[in-house]
Amino acid sequence: MASRRSAIGLVALGLCALTSPIGAAFALDYPTRPVRFIVGYPAGGSTDIIARLIGQRLSERLGQQFVIENKPGAGNNIGTETVVKADPDGYTVLLVNPANFINASLYANLNFNFIRDIAPVASFNRVPNVMTVAKEVPAKTVAEFIAYAKANPGKVNLASSGNGTSVHLSGEMFMAMSGAKMLHVPYRGAAPAITDLLGNRVQVMFDNMPSIIEHVRGGALRALAVTTATRSPQLPDVPTVAETVPGYEASALFGMGAPIKTPPQIIEKLNREINLVLAEPEIRKRLTELGGEPLISTPEAFGAMIAAETEKWEKVVKYAGIKVE
Repeated sequence: MASRRSAIGLVALGLCALTSPIGAAFALDYPTRPVRFIVGYPAGGSTDIIARLIGQRLSERLGQQFVIENKPGAGNNIGTETVVKADPDGYTVLLVNPANFINASLYANLNFNFIRDIAPVASFNRVPNVMTVAKEVPAKTVAEFIAYAKANPGKVNLASSGNGTSVHLSGEMFMAMSGAKMLHVPYRGAAPAITDLLGNRVQVMFDNMPSIIEHVRGGALRALAVTTATRSPQLPDVPTVAETVPGYEASALFGMGAPIKTPPQIIEKLNREINLVLAEPEIRKRLTELGGEPLISTPEAFGAMIAAETEKWEKVVKYAGIKVE
């Protein structure tokens, strides 16, 4: 009887090994078909460019296509929800970006909880925003700009690429920490906001580096500071905001996430492959050109970054009193 029970147990274990997708052998073979790489924004933006850069190299290394699928809408939430609802088998992954951390407190009725429902896979990079002013603004430093804003209440307009974006909230954080008051003017994207900044219809913008840097380099706009904790190699002579406003840090953190029950062996394999890609000289060079050096980490470390970003932006959202239904 005992031997019969043992035999049944061995058969059951064998069936589990055959049907369970979490074994090491399964991860070893992964991927055996194309992987959907969901981006919650239209093609062509900096978020999409980063996804395509990493996705192309993963396709070449792993022998299966990482197919970029752009699912814009609802401030990145449509794309995120697509991944939350996907099978947790490693064949649907998400381009994690600042909207994921901000939307957790910005939106009142999300159908998901990002930290609960998305497993961190790997970080890609951190990209600074650039505190940029119109040439007509007399301030040449952050300290001078704070003094200028305080001396001209109601006359300094803060442009952004939309309500609740990292561009908007970087400015709100600056107001909260510096005491400078500005009127927020949201636009439908960065391009029209930059056009009005060039025309001095708005005076300042905390835009993502990739879309603003050429205007700075060409002298059409003036960069006062970058928003990361350390200076950027792309603008080495431009100070950080924190050099004037201690403790200020705002950056766009990018990476990859997957549905929460994705097998850990697959997450570990993706993390390892992504880190190898990030270490490649050409990828490092391209990411640096896009504004942020590669950020090699473990899934656990990336998860800690996500938690810290979510907590930070929640405070800013509450200070600004913003809510999207």
